[in-house]
Amino acid sequence: MKVFAIAVVTIISVGAYLLSVSPTQAQTSSFTAKKTESPFYCNRTTLSAEERQHQKELSAALHSALLGVQELPDGYEFEFAPGRANYQALAEFTSMEQACCPFFDISIRLEREHGKLWWRLTGRDGVKPFIHAEFTSWFGGSSI
Repeated sequence: MKVFAIAVVTIISVGAYLLSVSPTQAQTSSFTAKKTESPFYCNRTTLSAEERQHQKELSAALHSALLGVQELPDGYEFEFAPGRANYQALAEFTSMEQACCPFFDISIRLEREHGKLWWRLTGRDGVKPFIHAEFTSWFGGSSI
């Protein structure tokens, strides 16, 4: 009986919420979310001076662990030496990159059986040259 009462209250609550959001509001918020896109520039002010320094250190460590780069239609995929330290560095670096460059699509991929470690950096039209410019040192050029 208690489970039934909880289920009824939950259904009523969800129904009330859905009725409170008009179709116009839902369409407007959906349209606004799609329309707003960040410009292609890294907003380093989203990170403190200490975080920016740590990001540089992580970048240097990751650069030394970089095994290769694969070009994709909308960005690049970077291969790193597998291991816990590199994965942790990538996870930390990814959160910082996402903070200052929200226009990136970023993913970390580990292959099964202790296989390769990949960092995929992609985005909308135009982001690929930005990635190449921002990560020049990872492509064999001068530092970031």
